[in-house]
Amino acid sequence: MKPTLVILAAGMGSRYGGLKQLDALGPGGETIMDYSVFDSIRAGFGKVVFIIRKDFEDDFRCQVLKKYEGHIPTEVVFQSINDLPEGFKCPEERIKPWGTNHAVLMAKEVINEPFCVINADDFYGRDCFAVMGSFLSSLPEGSKNLYSMVGFRVANTLSENGKVSRGVCEVNDRRELTTVVERTEIIRRENGICYKDGDKWVVIDDNTPVSMNVWGFTPDYMNYSEDFFKKWLKTNIDTPKSEFFIPLMVNELINNNIATVKVLDTTSKWFGVTYAEDRQGVVQKIAELVKDNVYPSKLFA
Repeated sequence: MKPTLVILAAGMGSRYGGLKQLDALGPGGETIMDYSVFDSIRAGFGKVVFIIRKDFEDDFRCQVLKKYEGHIPTEVVFQSINDLPEGFKCPEERIKPWGTNHAVLMAKEVINEPFCVINADDFYGRDCFAVMGSFLSSLPEGSKNLYSMVGFRVANTLSENGKVSRGVCEVNDRRELTTVVERTEIIRRENGICYKDGDKWVVIDDNTPVSMNVWGFTPDYMNYSEDFFKKWLKTNIDTPKSEFFIPLMVNELINNNIATVKVLDTTSKWFGVTYAEDRQGVVQKIAELVKDNVYPSKLFA
């Protein structure tokens, strides 16, 4: 069974100043999502599920989904802060979405196969999808509790504009994830790549794996998430900025010895649009990849 790609595209885009998921950055008017879909097709994925907000459904269907007709089947599901388990009601003061793992749960009814979850506004590169697609496609039918993530080499994720925040991964000798620690200040200094820990700078190897939110799961992950979300809500529902993140769920399963997460290496170089000032650099990087024949000048002709 071919794996499914799940794209988290419900973000507000507040720091960027607009719906960056729909921003044309490629030479043929492509969005970053278009390149992810194109790479997933090359990697053997069989379907794409988009998780969006209902309020921009019409624009999304018109500007995005029409491109993929005849290339790969697609589905759209919606994330809303009011989508809560029975017995829970969203507080009136709640504005912020419930987080990335809540978004994943919105796709439960349309996924029956191994699936990969990514962000809509990150450019992950061809090799990233190739290694994840290979892992998911090779899982025996009915596999459970054996998950994966793509661990980008930290040197391939740095910004030219200053410090970045990354989930630095620790792995065991089987290259299984043991923990992800969010480091909010990572930068290349004169003595190498470093992260700030209190008042000290800690040097890490260029090849240290970091999480860029590329996860591989099997459908059983949804049941675990549903159960844990209820427990999480009992403690966090009245905290306006609390979020049910994917790493939170993953750590819960690892710490309780329920699941293992294989950390997959990739040679891909990540880049993305976080602030409006990042846009031109992304346009230039994509143009270079097209020039080098990594991508055609128009993806879905």
